Amino acid sequence: MTPLTPGSTVTLNGWVHVRRDHGKLIFFDLRAPEGMLQVVVTPKAGDAYTIAGTLRPEWCIAVTGEIKERPEAMRNPEIATGNIELSATAILVHNEALTPPFGIDEDGRDVNEETRLKYRYLDIRRERLAKNIVVRDKLYTLVRDSLHNEGFTEVETPILTKSTPEGSRDYLVPFRRTPGKFYALPQSPQQYKQLLMVGGVNRYFQLARCMRDEDTRGDRQPEFTQLDMELAFTSEKEVMRINEAMLIRAVKELWPEKRIQTVPFPRITFKDAMEKYGIDRPDMREDKNDPNLLAFCWVIEWPFFEKDKEDKWTFTHNPFSAPKREYEEMLFDETRIADVMAAQYDIVVNGIEIGGGSMRNHKPASLERVLNIIGIDSETAHRNFGHMLEAFSFGAPPHGGIAWGIDRLLMILQNEPNIREIITFPKTGEGEDPMMQSPSDVSDEQLAELGLQLRGTKK
Repeated sequence: MTPLTPGSTVTLNGWVHVRRDHGKLIFFDLRAPEGMLQVVVTPKAGDAYTIAGTLRPEWCIAVTGEIKERPEAMRNPEIATGNIELSATAILVHNEALTPPFGIDEDGRDVNEETRLKYRYLDIRRERLAKNIVVRDKLYTLVRDSLHNEGFTEVETPILTKSTPEGSRDYLVPFRRTPGKFYALPQSPQQYKQLLMVGGVNRYFQLARCMRDEDTRGDRQPEFTQLDMELAFTSEKEVMRINEAMLIRAVKELWPEKRIQTVPFPRITFKDAMEKYGIDRPDMREDKNDPNLLAFCWVIEWPFFEKDKEDKWTFTHNPFSAPKREYEEMLFDETRIADVMAAQYDIVVNGIEIGGGSMRNHKPASLERVLNIIGIDSETAHRNFGHMLEAFSFGAPPHGGIAWGIDRLLMILQNEPNIREIITFPKTGEGEDPMMQSPSDVSDEQLAELGLQLRGTKK
């Protein structure tokens, strides 16, 4: 970007933020990649002065002029460029703009959310959301740097995958070449990352897009981003060490105004969390009125199974978790299922779970037994998870990992009320996108090509 040194002549591109006329002088704030900068235009500027008189908010322009020191009394310590201004000599209008449906110079929190999402390309021009986009990029850069230093390899996994029962509904994608067959969009890269361990990728990570067809709320969206990682020949202690160090580094470097209450992060068992706090994601802050206080903790020692509403066994995290070694034999004892402890761990901050993981079940017989306990018979297990069971029969190493909810973490660190403020192009609470007007109808021709027919709906 152009350096803004007093005495230099520059050309800056950006948007008109606010314009003010003071007698014969015209002032306006230019929102440019270099930062917000005050521009002053005098009658001596000729055509530039004439053009400046026509400018309106959000016009896209280029301004040429000299960078000058502001008079002492007119400096603005609130912004990085508050000691300088641009004395314009020429203005080029790239594009005029309609009157925006809301003020870009405001915080935006009081604007109707559906209107904000309909005009999201305008909404993300505002300073608060622009900062959220930038800090996400900085976090991604820090994560990649940290994990590469720990010997990890970034690997992309498929978006078109297989529908398997993992807890939430899948988004299905019809396969045109074989009508009646479907791909599924990934709820997570869970199975692929374990298959990478079988494939000898010793330490894997990915900033993965995940899709789940479930009811949304403040901290959920139909699609979201996970920091996903998996390690071969590892331990719970090692996974927690790597992730704890990365979280501490992120806070220190990207949110230095915040304070971590306790380092190293406290470890609390699931049993103690439930007895002391009545919840498995305890808020351990000493002062809950302090928005810059972060109370991280690990919740460990989880029961493997719990009863669902129909009094059937289900898993507390996911079916691929491993029991702790000393509990492995209990999997095969019908009378001890409730006592089996899993090698699972959650990372929690300020009462919100931001990540969870486990050591994985890398033995085919043990994994098949878990599936059987939760009501999946052998035939169904091999139909849905046969690729996993077969892969684990080829010398699968012991392995484990974790996944962070990137959007939840950023929501907390940026002091935002929900993850829609963190995601660049989010859906509404009902899972719709007013900007793209999606989901939308498709033509009869498209449906016919896929071998599909709609029933009980009106087009």
